[in-house]
Amino acid sequence: MGVSTSPPEKGPEKNGIAVVTVDFPPVNALPVDGWFALADAVRAAGRDPQVRCVVLAARGRGFNAGVDIKEIQAHGPSALAGANRGCFEAFAAVYECAVPVVAAVQGFCLGGGIGLVGNADAIVASEDATFGLPELDRGALGAATHLSRLVPQHLMRALYYTSRTATAAELHAHGSVWRVVPREELHAAALELAREIAAKDGELLRLAKAAINGIDPVDVRRSYRFEQGFTYEANAVGVGDRVRDAFGKERDERDEREGAQA
Repeated sequence: MGVSTSPPEKGPEKNGIAVVTVDFPPVNALPVDGWFALADAVRAAGRDPQVRCVVLAARGRGFNAGVDIKEIQAHGPSALAGANRGCFEAFAAVYECAVPVVAAVQGFCLGGGIGLVGNADAIVASEDATFGLPELDRGALGAATHLSRLVPQHLMRALYYTSRTATAAELHAHGSVWRVVPREELHAAALELAREIAAKDGELLRLAKAAINGIDPVDVRRSYRFEQGFTYEANAVGVGDRVRDAFGKERDERDEREGAQA
């Protein structure tokens, strides 16, 4: 459990690829420490002179379910501040990684997951992958910056306000997902793209990454930090806690009903 980094295949040869894998059962809702660990792993992989592409992957049912709401409910403002800082660092690490980052997404990609894949250089997704920001249902705001990199503006707004999700096929139609494959083929498809990228000259790839980031029309770090200010405001006036507590109560009641039916 946690964050691990490995080559794609056994043996001493890395083939220029590092696979950073997230594993926080049951749903990959990351605690504060998990976000910082992910940021450290991605940055370290990018600093490795032998690495020319990073694959960001996850184990389990879904790619990422965002922050650990139970941790925030248990520890209050300090946990909220930690989650915000951790998300900021993890999202920035993906964006600023010295080499291209390919996200391999299966199942649900929610909340903080959107921040990760929105800042990745390319996305490969399984057919069952869904993408969305349920932030308004969870007493928070943020990552519209990153969702707007995946879908057009008006769709981003509708998805944000409704907390609905978009499928991998829909994102592929918008051009933000490179390839959609059956879940059992996801790892191989992500590595296939990573190997094609990693076959290029490593020094030139790093220059290309810096050049592309330099011409981005939106500063994703400043834009996301601006959004985070409104999450703090929602928490300061009490609306964040009110919505989070209602969300937690509904979830617990649903779990009890499902347990009784089992």
